[in-house]
Amino acid sequence: MAAELRRRAIGANTPSAGTPSESSTSAPAVAQDEIPTKMELGVGDAVKIVHHTHKDKTKKRKTTFIFLLGSLFGIIAAGFLAKENDLIPEMGELSMFDTIFEALPAGLAKDLRDLMKGEREMVDSVDSFAVGYKARSEGLEVDHPVIMIPGVISTGLESWGTGNISRPYFRKRLWGSWTMMKALVMDKEVWKKHIMLDKRTGLDPPGIKLRAAQGFDATDFFITGYWIWNKIFENLASLGYDPTNSFTAAYDWRLSYANLETRDQYFTRLKNYVELAHGFSGRKVVLVSHSMGGQVMFYFFHWVASQKGGKAGDDWVEEHVEAWINISGCMLGAVKDIPAILSGEMRDTAQLNAFAVYGLDKFLNKDERAEMFRAMPGISSMMPKGGERVWGNLTWAPDDQPGQKNSYGSVLNFRTGVNWTAPDKNFTVAQSMDYIMNTTEDWYRDQMKDSYSHGIADTTAQVEVNENNPRKWINPLESRLPLAPSLKIYCFYGVGKPTERAYYYRTPEMPSLTNLNVTIDTALTVDDIDHGVIMGEGDGTVNLLSTGYMCHKGWKLNRYNPAGVQIITHEMAHEPERFNPRGGPNTADHVDILGRQNLNELILRVAAGKGHMIQENIVSNISEYAEKVKIYEEGEEPQDWEAEKQEADGEPE
Repeated sequence: MAAELRRRAIGANTPSAGTPSESSTSAPAVAQDEIPTKMELGVGDAVKIVHHTHKDKTKKRKTTFIFLLGSLFGIIAAGFLAKENDLIPEMGELSMFDTIFEALPAGLAKDLRDLMKGEREMVDSVDSFAVGYKARSEGLEVDHPVIMIPGVISTGLESWGTGNISRPYFRKRLWGSWTMMKALVMDKEVWKKHIMLDKRTGLDPPGIKLRAAQGFDATDFFITGYWIWNKIFENLASLGYDPTNSFTAAYDWRLSYANLETRDQYFTRLKNYVELAHGFSGRKVVLVSHSMGGQVMFYFFHWVASQKGGKAGDDWVEEHVEAWINISGCMLGAVKDIPAILSGEMRDTAQLNAFAVYGLDKFLNKDERAEMFRAMPGISSMMPKGGERVWGNLTWAPDDQPGQKNSYGSVLNFRTGVNWTAPDKNFTVAQSMDYIMNTTEDWYRDQMKDSYSHGIADTTAQVEVNENNPRKWINPLESRLPLAPSLKIYCFYGVGKPTERAYYYRTPEMPSLTNLNVTIDTALTVDDIDHGVIMGEGDGTVNLLSTGYMCHKGWKLNRYNPAGVQIITHEMAHEPERFNPRGGPNTADHVDILGRQNLNELILRVAAGKGHMIQENIVSNISEYAEKVKIYEEGEEPQDWEAEKQEADGEPE
């Protein structure tokens, strides 16, 4: 059974919005009472009710991974289904697992066991250090110090509070450990009080003190047996790196970026790490970020130079940083952040079967999940940036496919005639975010307005003004790269894995029992709409427009890159091994890519001072999509540019 724990677990008009040309894989069948009737759909619309065997449903969910908290229940349940303690040394009370197991629906328990099966064999069958040893045999050796900035949720959070409510958890991780699983199931309200920030200040709630764990242990595994950065650590060590020349800069991903400095002095500490590494080695530093860490890194470049931040001046990056390796960076946000904040949902929850939905809601229902996401301002930093000019309007999007029925730009869609708390029109990205701001609590709106900006700066003058506005510092469409002409930026990201692009919403089944106005229309499976979710291109979590646009074109525009920083984009096609639970050496999944063989090879080349050998590699249609994005070099705008901007902003021509 211990081997099973190595396996990850999750967890009356016609439709008027976009459906992708590439349909997503089939989802588990919905409960009978969720099947839409003919009255709910337009004349001539056929609803596909998909029936699968249990084997098909298990295979469907094998490739999903948690993003934020929506699919956490699968991992939680996996921990409590354990029968051996080799993966959970901090838990001795194994009798509790039998009690939890008996409380779970039989179908969910069996699905979870199937999902976990085989991880140990897959991990043990691969020589984890092979990439590093191969690099050494080719003459590569330690050169630049390496500092790694993790992504969202991959940093463990531990309790340092000493009040009565916190004492049982002192110095135990309430995020990223089996202790978290136990606390969530057995002491949920206390766990929620610890994990949520103060809604007004965005800082610690009274009497609570949760901090990011530090060191390599903070980021190597999410929970024991589920690696995150560990493969990269192993290969760096094989090349000769150790804690004297490689470091992790973990952070509390719940905080807004301004509060990372206010509460934890995170950016001051990161600046000191870089200066110490540079000073001791005499070599510039290589910074390696993943996912949300890319936004943190971009904010840091502004902070360190600004008189409102580190006050180090514009030449600091040039003097101290050799390269920035941006892995799966969500530079323009992620569409799936919208439903997470709006209703505590996403594809991973929408496509669960009835048993799994019951189990998930038993522990964390949609209201609770939405409240938690909103009370973590760092999560909202990944809201999509650029509005309609990047993500499209109701009739057009740059990544629309030939022959596609409707545009991806229609992000939130509502079937007329079946809703009464839902809007009566569809929404673009910007309109969806406005809807969230108009329907959420005032404390959430205040946090968003004080922390983030999602617009576009069309002139160099605007960009330079924004250098003095910290709200603009995470948005690469409103601020520039550092003035460091010798800096190299390597954009490594995956492509070819279906990624959430749009949604269908409806009125909740029991509106009087929820604070939510809308919920994903999970009963709707028609054309390319799969349980209310429409898929597009990306790495399974972050859309291709977000990972690829700035690297491929945005940072080639003068106002966003006035120093001419070199940008190398290297895309990686998703080619998972069929029976490998983590995808194997050629996966391009958003998280599992950290274990990909050639990604590790590329990281070692940059660290060893051989980054100049890396060539551009484009395997997606990002070049075509980037040209269609309505952002232009100054003086090169099309003749109808003002009309295009007005259309994108929803204004009359």
